[in-house]
Amino acid sequence: MGSGQVTDWQGKHVTVAGLGVSGVPAAEVLHARGAIVTVVNDGDDARAREQAAGLEALGVTVRLGDGATLPEGTELIVTAPGWKPDKPLFQAARAAGIEIWGDVELAWRLRGQDGKKAAPWLAVTGTNGKTTTVQMLTSILKAAGLRTAAVGNIGVSLLDAVLGDEEYDVLAVELSSYQLHWAPSLRAHSAAVLNLAPDHLDWHGSMEAYARDKGRVYEGNRVACVYNVADKLTEELVREADVEEGCRAIGFTLGTPGPSQLGVVDGILVDRAFVENRQKNAQELAEVSDVHPPAPHNIANALAAAALARAFGVPPTAVRDGLRNFRPDAHRIAHVADVDGVAYVDDSKATNTHAAEASLAAYDSIVWIAGGLAKGATFDELVAKSAQRLRGAVLIGADRALIREALARHAPEVPVVDLDRTDTGAMLAAVQEARRLAVEGDTVLLAPACASMDMFANYNKRGDAFAQAVRGLGA
Repeated sequence: MGSGQVTDWQGKHVTVAGLGVSGVPAAEVLHARGAIVTVVNDGDDARAREQAAGLEALGVTVRLGDGATLPEGTELIVTAPGWKPDKPLFQAARAAGIEIWGDVELAWRLRGQDGKKAAPWLAVTGTNGKTTTVQMLTSILKAAGLRTAAVGNIGVSLLDAVLGDEEYDVLAVELSSYQLHWAPSLRAHSAAVLNLAPDHLDWHGSMEAYARDKGRVYEGNRVACVYNVADKLTEELVREADVEEGCRAIGFTLGTPGPSQLGVVDGILVDRAFVENRQKNAQELAEVSDVHPPAPHNIANALAAAALARAFGVPPTAVRDGLRNFRPDAHRIAHVADVDGVAYVDDSKATNTHAAEASLAAYDSIVWIAGGLAKGATFDELVAKSAQRLRGAVLIGADRALIREALARHAPEVPVVDLDRTDTGAMLAAVQEARRLAVEGDTVLLAPACASMDMFANYNKRGDAFAQAVRGLGA
């Protein structure tokens, strides 16, 4: 089907792989444009049958419990982002020379159709911080008076954004490595890779493949490739990217910025990239106190968001106002309460070691609540880097022994409470044990470094349980 936009879908045989939040809209959109759509889905549960019934009522063919076989006559596959590249369906498609797109690729191809303006995309990816950075960017763009929305992996369909009735000047787009893998022709106005650490390696197969898919976000950038000065892997991805002539590499740093960078000087966020005579001049954007919360990794997120906004021509006052107006979602380094001089902070969203390391670096004296499903992670580096900040640790969840062993190797003097239980009530016990270990001036920090599904439905439920237990302390 080539690399350009497709305007005539009439009679094209398209297979949609997977139902869910991306597959159903993709099938509906393609069917409405005249494509002959077949949906294949591995599962055959009540939810899948309900979604299938809705699509079949439109005239879409749905095959439940059979996601491996390539339907006869398929000319294109549009897949849900989570489907792994090595699935038999995709192997058969590649052998037959059939293109495979994700829903992001489909949205990219459909933009600017139906008489709508094709709004440029400011794209954000990285192992951690994507959602917060995209929300900050959206707040800044709105403060500049631009019509915008936070879309993509943040939970808002890109198809809805590019095909809905709303007109946008620019879109702030969060992209996962899965989505980028299946988006070969995406070309953003500007893009940022916030950081890179091992994650989803079971899906990608290796760290190299994971980084390569993240780096796709830079391909074809027109104005700016934003990278993290403290993370050399992100800069390497910029160097390897094939961008449009004149596109610039823009770094962000928590230190003093050099030319073509944004950074921090005496508590001020400053821009030495989008100013005249950047060798000598700097533009004040905001104060560190304008960032909520002003933890180091969150300041880095703010700088990345500011860099993308400035690349789009946003004035400095909008950066300041947008950051002042922004408040992060729940369970992201959220202050819950102070009890007896001890701060209790919920960072349940820290579901991997990289995120937990950033969270732990924000406080000086910590009683750490950690544990859950490790997803193959190891904890030696995390504990070694954070040992001097730990007053104590309370461990919960199925893989807590891995953290306990790392603490024994790298922080043997830190008292550890090992809660041998994985029921949801364990969080109340964990908070009570943390209170016993903490003294005035400490921070009790839930930064699990693990996934939640051994005990909780998701990280939100885990964070809610922590907050409820903390509020019970002051009762």
